[in-house]
Amino acid sequence: MSRGAGPTTRYDRRSVLATVGSAAVGLVGGCLGSDDDRVRVLAAGSLAVVLEEHVGPAFQAEAGIRYAGEYHGSNALMRMIEERTKHPDVVISADVDLLRERLYPDHADWDVEFATNAVGIAYDPSADVGGRLADGEPWYEVLADAGPGEVAISDPDLDPLGYRAVLLFELAEREHGLEGFRETMVDRAYREPNESALLAGIEAGDRACAVCYRNMASDHGVPFLGLPDAYNFANPAYADRYERVTYTTADGYTVSGSPVVYNATVRTGADEADAGRSFVTFLLDRPELLAEHGLRVPDALPRWNGDPPEGLDG
Repeated sequence: MSRGAGPTTRYDRRSVLATVGSAAVGLVGGCLGSDDDRVRVLAAGSLAVVLEEHVGPAFQAEAGIRYAGEYHGSNALMRMIEERTKHPDVVISADVDLLRERLYPDHADWDVEFATNAVGIAYDPSADVGGRLADGEPWYEVLADAGPGEVAISDPDLDPLGYRAVLLFELAEREHGLEGFRETMVDRAYREPNESALLAGIEAGDRACAVCYRNMASDHGVPFLGLPDAYNFANPAYADRYERVTYTTADGYTVSGSPVVYNATVRTGADEADAGRSFVTFLLDRPELLAEHGLRVPDALPRWNGDPPEGLDG
């Protein structure tokens, strides 16, 4: 994968991100004991760094309530709640419809949309593939030339970023007349089962690029190639176009393409519902913490769905 004598940069966040990546099996912040003065947040893996390093500590400092975060692909975490293997106070999804269709009405009856994102390509500029992307070659031609495993996507059966990568390939196929592009890329790409670790392969030199959200590239300090609105899932004006493509997960859940919007709720029956509501309020009151780390908070947000508790909706 080497591109001549290019730089072999290693990023100073690696140790932190390795810890975040391990959160699929435990709390990132370590065991916080059985004390009640904490809020347990089960969130989309793409938010691991911004929540663990920035929002969580800021909330803990201001509210005096300890933050305990755990991160998985959104589809996986919905299944954990449905199967009652996880009992968080707050749930945060990278797909608003996924949360509503999987958790309403048994586990939630309201949610709030609070941030958006864009899908693009993070890359290693020292790799041949990354170098060609940096040089401005059409991304779809570059990825079509990549060898097996050089391009990474997260697992489409576990999280929205994974199935959005697949849908992106299909939308690009239609946009640019690339017959068979979706199938080719799905067969060729490496599927990372832990969304939080998606870019670790780029840092380690094992992957040339990865389809990811913009904030994830910012978290890791790697170059990011933005893509056109026609298939970056960032522009609500293109929602009708995004909806034309679908993916069915291994557990039979069929999703249509949609703009990337994050939503949060306090789980019905949460052990620390008051702490959960305090955390959601803090999240909405600190949009700058999200915007500083690659997310977008447009004027249209926050946007409520259902009937939130009195006072929480401002």
